[in-house]
Amino acid sequence: MLPELTTERLILRPLQLEDAARTQLLFPHWEIVQHLNAVVPWPYPPDGAFTFYRDSALPAIARNEEWHWTLRLKSDPALHIGSICLTRAAEENRGFWLGQPWQGQGLMTEAAEAVTEYWFEVLGMPTLRTKKAAANLASRKISERLGMRFVGLQEHDFVAGRLPAETWEITREEWKQQRAAQY
Repeated sequence: MLPELTTERLILRPLQLEDAARTQLLFPHWEIVQHLNAVVPWPYPPDGAFTFYRDSALPAIARNEEWHWTLRLKSDPALHIGSICLTRAAEENRGFWLGQPWQGQGLMTEAAEAVTEYWFEVLGMPTLRTKKAAANLASRKISERLGMRFVGLQEHDFVAGRLPAETWEITREEWKQQRAAQY
């Protein structure tokens, strides 16, 4: 059973199929999807969120291969504003998106910190890697804030096309050292 996680301002609630309707309203905007993996269909179909949750995300959670949460403000926990996930994939272990009205407030950094802690402390994984479009400066800043380091540049297929992509990573030992230095 996937646990609920909390941060200073957020509740990270395990993904449920009922979340698809809200995701369908928030997610399919070019500003949100352009730097996501090209597996995201574009234009986004009217049942895209429901189909993805039903056929991909929820079965992967059941197989213990992925962990997905919706982001909810503690001030309004009924309303989900984005999503974050972890996956056992070799090259990309964390992905996220946030609705436009809530961007630029540090909320995704809070969520990313919480799931990174889950990755290392609960799941016991040795390394966390993320891949991002080099042009996605906001995502890069989150990786930098969390103490990740740049490890490589390659090309990758995103919704916006084939683009330069950066790989960032942090090891469990680096994460623990960073956390110890903060407290």
